[in-house]
Amino acid sequence: MLAYPLRLYRGDSSRWRFLLWADPDRTVAVDLTGVVVGAEIRTATGATPIYPIAIAVTLPNTIDLSLSATASAQVPASAIWDLQLTYPSGDVQTIVSGAVSVKGDVTNSQLLAGSYR
Repeated sequence: MLAYPLRLYRGDSSRWRFLLWADPDRTVAVDLTGVVVGAEIRTATGATPIYPIAIAVTLPNTIDLSLSATASAQVPASAIWDLQLTYPSGDVQTIVSGAVSVKGDVTNSQLLAGSYR
């Protein structure tokens, strides 16, 4: 499992891309056909998943994750996350996990709407 911390800036949109390879030389793509991909941010292990991460899979081996500005504004200063694969066989594999840290924003974009022209 890969440790990958997410560093968010409160109120900003975030995107991540993961390419999965079956070999160290990155010549054989992992086939994600039929694989259910899940990713969530939680305040602690076992806590209610209140920050789902949007997922898009592009076959054969690309997983794109995104967190909206609205969602990032709700994430507490410290949390955890992971990315999990469920194969058609029923096998489950968590491939990435880590801490989530959120830096407070300075500019309130809602107040700025229409302010600068």
